[in-house]
Amino acid sequence: MIVNTFRGDVFKTNCAHIAFAVNTKGYNDGGFAGQVSSSHWPELADTGGNKLGDVLSKKSKGKTFHALVCHSLGVEGWKNTPQTVTECLDALNVPDDEIVAVVLMGAGAIGQTEGADVFAILGGIARSKKKVAIYTR
Repeated sequence: MIVNTFRGDVFKTNCAHIAFAVNTKGYNDGGFAGQVSSSHWPELADTGGNKLGDVLSKKSKGKTFHALVCHSLGVEGWKNTPQTVTECLDALNVPDDEIVAVVLMGAGAIGQTEGADVFAILGGIARSKKKVAIYTR
């Protein structure tokens, strides 16, 4: 369930948890995932590949980062993201009363060139049982 939206730097959020999209191939050195890998989680840059629906988590500098494996690379790679992001968010080990900061998925350069449907993805986020705050730039 979306409880708020923000335009700004998610690294400055008061939320203890930050969730964002990564791809099944494990190449996460670009976009927001690349920022996380360069400043908080170097191993994330190349995870060697993961299954759609996996969630990778790591604590760093007072935050817990949750990499949601919710798309694959390529033109059809974002078609299952709306349902997958719901499942990934619901699987997070986050207390029900905490808000998870979620970086808007599919709105970046990679998502847009590969046909991500941002509005459908927002619907998937909204269907989650977790309380989330959407962050955009």
